[in-house]
Amino acid sequence: MSERKYGVGVIGLGWVAGEHLAAWKKNRHVEVVALASASRANAEATRARHGLPDASIYNDWTDLIRDPRIDIVDVCSMNHLHVEQGIAGAQAGKHLLIEKPASNDLAGLRALEAAIRTAGVKSLVGFELHWSPYFRSIRRMIEADFFGPIHYAECDYFSGNQDKWYQGYQWVKTRAQGGSAFAATGCHSVDALRQFVAADPVEVFAYSGNFTRVMEWDATIVLLARFANGAIGKVGCSLEGNLKYQFNVRLHGSKGTLVNDRYLSHYLPGQTDYAHFPTITPDTPDVAHHPFQDELDHLVDCIRDGSTPIVDIGDAVKTHELMFAAEMSALERRPVALPLPR
Repeated sequence: MSERKYGVGVIGLGWVAGEHLAAWKKNRHVEVVALASASRANAEATRARHGLPDASIYNDWTDLIRDPRIDIVDVCSMNHLHVEQGIAGAQAGKHLLIEKPASNDLAGLRALEAAIRTAGVKSLVGFELHWSPYFRSIRRMIEADFFGPIHYAECDYFSGNQDKWYQGYQWVKTRAQGGSAFAATGCHSVDALRQFVAADPVEVFAYSGNFTRVMEWDATIVLLARFANGAIGKVGCSLEGNLKYQFNVRLHGSKGTLVNDRYLSHYLPGQTDYAHFPTITPDTPDVAHHPFQDELDHLVDCIRDGSTPIVDIGDAVKTHELMFAAEMSALERRPVALPLPR
């Protein structure tokens, strides 16, 4: 494997970028060489805060992508810019880390996927909860047959009062830039559903509503999905009203049940009631709580050894198609078959 350092350029220097930069600095195989922001003052403050005196600053992100020192482009910009910046990065031969969502719509998703596949670069889409200690424990329990085949799964994402704590609230609430409830944040629960059922969805039905009108898009949506193995899944997502953040997980199989951080399983023959397993749950929307280090390290390892990231554009497409199909179903009041037509 190559021992040279890979140059990283970060586009968009908001909330999540700070956590990415902290993780990049801890990986000995990379060096952050450039930052791009529409605000030079913000870029200079970010450079100073993270101790990157030699990093170039670009006000135009296209200049960063053209920088020959850069091997990895980290797209941390507003949602509506991810497709254009990801395509440009792929066409320039750069490996890509793209924050979720990869795209706000199906056309952009298709274009981004095609550009990445044509370029042959490595890609990773920012569903960092794959590396959550809690998610890893659940997958280990599933692999150990604690529950038997999962026949029902629900993963819910609830997070209100965003105007009081989220730095990107003013843009994420718009349809043009934020996209939808799933694009804004709820896509993490859709991705979790796919992880735990471990099968492809074949049909979805959804209802949505915008009850407080603080967002331009429907801030509450519930989807029901049927999977190729017969399993049924549900995602509830509400980003409006006076509610505290909560990420619910419930799994049912013939041998056991998981309810958040409690489980009941035939795997333990003497178990008579739910057991609690202490873990680090995704119980806050604060990105400082998220496992970015393991996520970014995984991408670098894949670049170095030629392997495929576990959440590459191909895997992310399946999560996004489920999101878009649910939004289509809610709008048209009908079931939608998956995968979506190409």
